[in-house]
Order: sequence, then structure tokens, then C-alpha cells
Amino acid sequence: MGFEQKKDLLGLRELSREDIELILGTAMPMKDIIKRDIKKVPTLRGKAMVTVFYEPSTRTRTSFEIAGKYLSADTVNLAVTTSSVQKGESLRDTIKTIEVMGFDLMVMRHAMSGTPHYVARNTRMRVINAGDGANEHPTQALLDMFSIKEKKGTLDNLKVAIVGDILHSRVARSNIYGLSKFGCEVRVVGPSTLIPPEIEKMGVKSYYSLDEALQGVDVINVLRIQRERQQVGLFPSLDEYANLYMLTPRHLLRARDDVVVLHPGPMNRGVEISSDIADGNTAVINEQVTNGVAVRMALLFLMMGGSKDEIAD
Repeated sequence: MGFEQKKDLLGLRELSREDIELILGTAMPMKDIIKRDIKKVPTLRGKAMVTVFYEPSTRTRTSFEIAGKYLSADTVNLAVTTSSVQKGESLRDTIKTIEVMGFDLMVMRHAMSGTPHYVARNTRMRVINAGDGANEHPTQALLDMFSIKEKKGTLDNLKVAIVGDILHSRVARSNIYGLSKFGCEVRVVGPSTLIPPEIEKMGVKSYYSLDEALQGVDVINVLRIQRERQQVGLFPSLDEYANLYMLTPRHLLRARDDVVVLHPGPMNRGVEISSDIADGNTAVINEQVTNGVAVRMALLFLMMGGSKDEIAD
């Protein structure tokens, strides 16, 4: 079953290489739309989508909303903090209430892993997982892969280092699932307390030395240190983390000359990445944001039945 016949996008673990190639290929003309003076096509006129975010978000939620608007879909954001959820309404009842309003697609983020999967089983709406706990963040990985392919020309057989808080990172997991389908050598590096036990079973190589992990890599994906999760003392201090794992120009000397640096944002400058790198020529961090809109436009187009002729026009 091809991606267009699938009801939901819940993770990259279950997607095939062909599914991913279809999404990334569809994102290319979507990026052209973003560059136009008039950034709007009638492709999804008459379709309706809702974003439901139980966790804070700027980039993901906003990019889904603007992606829907560029394709002429009606888009609504459910503000969970001011919704009936605060009155004790159950998740199932919230979803059913939204469904009977006539929405075609729901974009959901939730702090508990597996919640979008539960929702998908209990609604006729299509569901896109915008991040569930420490499980997956499929659209972030897709935009990362789009950004890599745009710079490198291919995704095949690259060496990719993912740096930082692997333990809590849904971005890392989705990237591992996606990149592995293209034969990439994925390396993860960080303090031992932030590397999940037995992560090698996912087909990756784990390192505790940043210098060793970056030797000869094509891509470095720097993860945000999630300050909100550090009260449990997984490392002594942010200063110590920065001394050992902050990406600086010195580290790039170990990577390939044409190395590409990614960061999902928001950045903690001076903690996981130096300003010299964040603002330098190797980083594609701002391009990732634009590419995120294009990839999410592609997903909405594929999942809500857009016309290829309208995109071409």
C-alpha cells in the first residue's frame, strides 16, 4: 500500500523508502509556491484541518497552519489551554467533538507517547503526528531529510551524526528510522546518561566523544538540550555539557569539508551550538524552517487529495 492510500502519518518507522521519496519529491514544487509573490493555490479548497497541540510549539504548529493556508484549506488551531480539556473533558470526547464538526485532518502533538496512534484508531479523520512524547516527530525528520538531500543531492549512504539528548529526543528516533532506509551510517553522541541503553539495536553507532563521532561525517544534526528535563540531574551543569558537547568551528575540522549542520530549533546558543556555527555557512537552520513548510504542504496535499495539475499551474 502506497503512502497516498494510508490514512495517517504516525511515524517514519512504518514508512517505506518509496513513501519517503514520494513525500520529498512532492515537497519540491511546494517550495516553489512559497517563493512566489502570491503564495496560494486552490488545491485544497473545501478541505478543513485542525491543529491540536497539548505541548508548546512555534515552528511546527505555525508551519502546518501556513501550509494549509497556502493550499487554500480552512485551518483552525485548538487552543488546548482555553478548551474544554481544562474542564475535565476526556481526550476521546474532545476528538469526537472535533470530528463531528467536519474536519478532514488533525495535526496532533502530545506529551504522552502513542497518543496520536490512539486518536487515529478512534476517528475517521486523517491524523498527522506532530510529536508524541519521546517517541517520534516524523515531519521534523522529513524536513531534515529534505534539507540534507537539497544540499547533498542524495540521501544514500551518508554518514550522519546526531548530537545531544538522544534519550528524550523524538527527532533523533524519527531521523534514525528515516535515514536508515537510505543506507546511512547514523552515529549518536552525547553524555552516557543521555544515550538510551541498547540503542545500537536500532542500527546506529553510539559515541561519548564528540571528536570521535564527527570524524568524516557528511551531516551533523545538533539536538536541543531540553532544559525542562534536566531537573533530574542527567549531567552536572549546562557549562560542563557545553565544554564537552557544544559544536564549535574546531569540531568541523574532523568532518567532511562540505559538512551540513542541522538543528531542529529552538537553539540554546552557547550550550549545544556556538553562534559561529549557527550563523555560519555550514548551517542550514533557517532553510530547515522554510523546508518544513514545504514538506508539510506536501503531506497535506497527498493526504487530502490535492490535484497535481493545480500544483503545476
